[in-house]
Amino acid sequence: MENMFVIGDLHGEKEKMKELLKYWKPDKEKLILLGDLVDRGKESFGVIWLAKKLQEEYGAIVIGGNHDAMFLNWLEDPYGEYDLFYPQGGKETINSFFERKVDHLYLPDHIAKLLKKQFPLELNFLKNLPDYYENGEYVMVHGGVNLAYENWKNTSSNDFRWIREPFHYGRNDTGKIFIFGHTITRRLNRDKSDNVWVSPCGTKIGIDGGSVYGGLLHGLRVNENHDYEVLSVAHNKDVLKSKLVIPKEKVILPF
Repeated sequence: MENMFVIGDLHGEKEKMKELLKYWKPDKEKLILLGDLVDRGKESFGVIWLAKKLQEEYGAIVIGGNHDAMFLNWLEDPYGEYDLFYPQGGKETINSFFERKVDHLYLPDHIAKLLKKQFPLELNFLKNLPDYYENGEYVMVHGGVNLAYENWKNTSSNDFRWIREPFHYGRNDTGKIFIFGHTITRRLNRDKSDNVWVSPCGTKIGIDGGSVYGGLLHGLRVNENHDYEVLSVAHNKDVLKSKLVIPKEKVILPF
């Protein structure tokens, strides 16, 4: 397997993304972004642009998230998806492309047409994001996989990006270790902290620290010896470093 530097949900927080990238080692590590580039934060376009550049210049892997999918769905159906996309940070995403508040100036269908006309390369980049990335025994995915399938790869695109509890608490017999985002870790950790979450079975690692909600933007360094280092950007831009310990004696049941 390749050494990896995996970054959780960015949600338009370009400055935190740039701060975390200072700790990435391009000559030694594959960079992987776990999706949700857009929505809620103020610089979704900047995050897309930088992610696209990292893909082109360094072969970074950028996985598609549910918010990225919502944005693309809205582009094709601006009124049908309006009630879902706009309240979930969609307005901030739209405005970031034009660097001004256009959501109050134009109707949704007109904004969608402008985006398609003026930003075809960026939108095509989003359309072609994969649902997961497999590296040895590791699988990087935004939401998770459907563990009810004999072959986890049969998971639907919708589940790869949206699934929550059935994945978090389902028994994992796949032989894979999943590194995922999507669900903020304060919802998973018993102490309600924003720290990286590890399932009792030691085969699921959640790294969405809820950065856009005032939490932490996590970067997880994984090497071929299965050592883990966590780099976390706090709300004040301070960077916290810690080791992640995975239990050696894995709990098989209930998850």
